[in-house]
Amino acid sequence: MSDARILVCDDEPQILRALRVILRDAGYEAVTASTGEEALDLAAVKPPEAAILDLMLPDIDGVEVTRRLREWTQIPILVLSAVGEEDRKVEALAAGADDYVTKPFGPRELVARLQAVLRRAAPEGSEPKIVADGLEVDLAARTVERDGELIHLTPTEFNLLRTLARNRGRLMTHRALLVEVWGLEYEDDFQVLRAHIANLRRKIEPPDGPKYIKTDPGVGYRFAG
Repeated sequence: MSDARILVCDDEPQILRALRVILRDAGYEAVTASTGEEALDLAAVKPPEAAILDLMLPDIDGVEVTRRLREWTQIPILVLSAVGEEDRKVEALAAGADDYVTKPFGPRELVARLQAVLRRAAPEGSEPKIVADGLEVDLAARTVERDGELIHLTPTEFNLLRTLARNRGRLMTHRALLVEVWGLEYEDDFQVLRAHIANLRRKIEPPDGPKYIKTDPGVGYRFAG
C-alpha cells in the first residue's frame, strides 16, 4: 500500500524522526504526534490507513489511545513497547491492537510488521459465507453477525476467525495459525495468538450460548460451530 498515511505517536523526538525516515524509505507518509490526545485529533481530522503507537505517553497511554480509536475505526494498530512491558502488550491487544514491536526494533522488522497488518486489513475478492449455529461470517464483506446482530472485529481478529472457520472441525496448531494469519516470522509468538483468541471468544461467544472455538491444550484450536 504505497503512499499510505501512517499515524505515528511517540513522545521521544528521536524515535519520531527515526520512524518518519523508516516509513518514508518504505514508501509511506508518516503523520506524527507526541501525545495521545494529539494522535486522536489527527486521526479524527483525516483518518490514516494504520497507526503506530507507543505504549508510554505523557498524557494518555497507548492502550487508551487504542481503545478510543477502536470506538470508531478498524484501522490496523501497531503498538511499540519496551522490554518488560508484557502485561501492557496484552492490555493493548485486548483493547484492539493488531500487533506489537518491542523496542529497540530494527527498521526491517517494523516495516514487515506494518506491511503484515495492512495486508491482513486489505479487502479480498468474492468468497462465500460461513454459517454456524447462529454465527454468520461473510468472507467477502468481512462482516460477522450473531443472531442477526453485527459484531465488530479488528482486521486481525477477522482473519483469525476466517482461518478457523474455513477449516471447520480441523485442529489448527498454534504455529499453523500464526503463520497463516501473521506470517512466517511470527511462528513462535504464542502470546499474541492467545490474546487474540481470548478477544475473539469474548466478542463472538455469548456467556450462555454456543462455544465456537475449542482448545486442544498445548496444541492449538479448532472451529467447532
